[in-house]
Amino acid sequence: MLILIHMKNCKYLTLISIAVLSAASCSEKADEALIQPSVPDVGKIVNTRAAGEQCREILIKFNQIPDAETIDALCHDGVLGIEKVFTSMPGKEDLEKQFGLDRWYSVMMADDADQQAVVEKFAGIASVSVVEYGVTYKKASDGISYPYVPDDAALTRAAASGNIFNDPSLPAQWHYINNGDVSVATSVYKGADINVADVWRSITTGDNSIIVAVVDEGVKYTHPDLAGNIWTNPKETENGKDSDGNGYIDDIHGYNFVSKGPVTWSKTNDSGHGTHCAGTISAVNNNGLGVSGVAGGSGKGDGVKIMSCQIFDNNMGGSSSIVAKAIKYAADMGASIISCSFGYAGGTFKSDLAYKEGNGGNNSLEYDAIHYFEATKNNDVLDGGIAIFASGNDGDPYATYPGALNDVISVSAFGPDYLPAYYTNYGPGCNITAPGGEAYLAPWTSYKPMVLSTLPSELGNGDYGYMQGTSMACPHVSGVVALGLAYSKKLGKHYSAKEFKEMVLSSANDFETKLASAGKKNYASAGESHRVPLANYRKKMGTGSIDAWRLMMKIEGTPCLTAETGKEQWVDLSEAFGTASINLTYLKVECSKADAEAIGMTAEPYIKYGRLFIHPTKCGAAKFKITAVGGGEAVGGDDAIGGMEMSQTVSVVVRPFKSENGGWL
Repeated sequence: MLILIHMKNCKYLTLISIAVLSAASCSEKADEALIQPSVPDVGKIVNTRAAGEQCREILIKFNQIPDAETIDALCHDGVLGIEKVFTSMPGKEDLEKQFGLDRWYSVMMADDADQQAVVEKFAGIASVSVVEYGVTYKKASDGISYPYVPDDAALTRAAASGNIFNDPSLPAQWHYINNGDVSVATSVYKGADINVADVWRSITTGDNSIIVAVVDEGVKYTHPDLAGNIWTNPKETENGKDSDGNGYIDDIHGYNFVSKGPVTWSKTNDSGHGTHCAGTISAVNNNGLGVSGVAGGSGKGDGVKIMSCQIFDNNMGGSSSIVAKAIKYAADMGASIISCSFGYAGGTFKSDLAYKEGNGGNNSLEYDAIHYFEATKNNDVLDGGIAIFASGNDGDPYATYPGALNDVISVSAFGPDYLPAYYTNYGPGCNITAPGGEAYLAPWTSYKPMVLSTLPSELGNGDYGYMQGTSMACPHVSGVVALGLAYSKKLGKHYSAKEFKEMVLSSANDFETKLASAGKKNYASAGESHRVPLANYRKKMGTGSIDAWRLMMKIEGTPCLTAETGKEQWVDLSEAFGTASINLTYLKVECSKADAEAIGMTAEPYIKYGRLFIHPTKCGAAKFKITAVGGGEAVGGDDAIGGMEMSQTVSVVVRPFKSENGGWL
C-alpha cells in the first residue's frame, strides 16, 4: 500500500511506502541518545544557500545505517517519512559503503512543516553526520532549439574539400571540421574545431564497448541517427518488472529518475537538450543520414554507446537526489564517462570547500555520488570513471559547480570565430574549451554559427537542429575522451583516471594567441551591437581548445609538433630527437599520400640543421617517419665503423597560428 503525499508548492508528488513510515510500530524503543536533538551543530549543515527556498528536499547522512525503530522515532514534528536515497547494487556494497552512499536518506516533510526547524533538529542529533538542503540544478543552455535547413550551396562547397563520412550534414558541422566557410559567419576562423577529421581517417572512430552516460533530459533512443549507438541493458525486459534486479523497472536504455520509469523526451516543456548532446557524442557516422557524432563509429556498429540518465522531465527534476541517483546508476550500469551539461546557478559556490560545505570534511550528497562514479572501473583502460561538466552560461569569471571541482573536467565554449562565446563562463575552475556555438555573429541571419546535432522530431523542428551553450561544448569533450578510450583499448594501454584527465587537458591547441591579437569581439543581440574586451578572457580559458588528434598522439606516445597553415617553415625536431637533434645525420623523411593531402603539402619535406621543412596549406594533422643516424655521419656495418640507424615517427598539427607552449595557457 502506498500513501500519496503532496509537498507544498511542489510540481510533482512523492510516493512513500507505508512500510517506511510505520515499520517500527512493533519494535523496541530506539536509543534515546541517538535520536534526541540537542543544540544544532551548524558544521553538519550543507548547502545553506538553499535555506528558505520552497519545494526543496532535505537530505541527511547517518553515521551508520539506522534501524527501523530509529527511523520511526525520528518521524515526528513535521517529518512524515525517511527513506533511503540510493538503491544498493549487488556486488557494489563495499564501494557504496566506502563512499557512504548506504547512509544517505531523504526526509519527507508535511505541508506546514518548518523547513529550518527540521534541518536544525537533525543537525542536533548525534547519529546524523550531514544535513543538506537539496537544490534544483539548471541546464547549461537556454533550452531553445532552432530548425536546420540544409543550404545546398554551402554543403556543396564544404563537400568539395573532402569528407570522411557520407553523412550529408557533416559539412554543416563546423565544430568538427572548420574550413573557413564564410556562410557560417563573416568572422569564421579556419581550424576553429576539435581537429577530429584525421583521427577518423587514420586512427579510430569509436568502440561500442565504451559507454557514455548523458545525464540530462531524456535521449530519444529511437532517433534514426542515434538508435544504432544506444546502450541497451542486456538483462532487462520491458515487462513492467525489475527483470535484472537492479532496483529499476524497465530501464532498457537508461532510466527516467524524475517520473521513475522509462526514458522520455517529448513532453510539453522538454527541449531536446539531452538528445542534442547525445548526437554530438555519438550520432551514427557513415550511415548516409543526417549528422556525424564525435565517437559515432564508422557505420559498422562500432560507435560508443549512449546511456540516458534522465534528470529533467517536462520542466521538473534536477534535484540533488535525482542527480545523485542518476550518477550512481551510470557507474553501476557500466558507463566510463558522464557528460553533464548542467550545474548550480552561477556564483552559488566559489570553492570546493563551499560546495562540500560543512566543517570537519562533511560532503554533499552529489559530491559523494560523483566520487563514487570516479572510483568505479567499467573498462579495461581506466581504473575509474571520468566526469565532464559544462562550465555554465552566466558569463561569470569562474565555473559553476559541480564542474568546478578540482578533479572534474569543466568545459567552456567558443564559436566559429575561435573566440569565447558571449555567454560562456571562464576563469578559475574552467579547465578546457570546446565548440559551443555563437548565435550572434554576422551576418546575423542564420543559426549556422551554433552547434548542429540531433533533436526529437516530436518537438516540432525535425530530427536535427541547432543549439548553443556550454551544454554543447561539454559533449564535444566527452566525445573526444570516448575516442581516446577507444584508441587506448585498441593499443592495450591502461591509465589511472587522473593520468588520463591530465592527458586530455594537455591535448589542447593554443587559444591565447588569438585573444592577444584581437582587441574586442563584435556581436549583436536583441537588435543591439556589443563589443566585448577580449582582455577579460586572457589566460582564463583553461589549457586551450580540445584537440582530438593531440590526445591520440599522447596515447600513442608520438611527439606532436605544431606548424602554421599557408606558410613555408622550419619545424624544430628537438622534442622528437632531443636537444642534440641538430647534430644528427638525417637519411630520409617519409609521409604517406593521405597524410600529405590532409595538410595540403605543396612540396616534398626535408630536414636541415635538425629542423623539418614543410609547407602545409590546410588545417589538419599528419605523421612523418624520420630516419637518422646516431653516432656518426653514416651507418656502420661490416666493413665500416659508423653510427646506428634509428627512426622516429612525429606528428605535426597544422593550425592558423603557432604557439610555443603547445596550447597551455
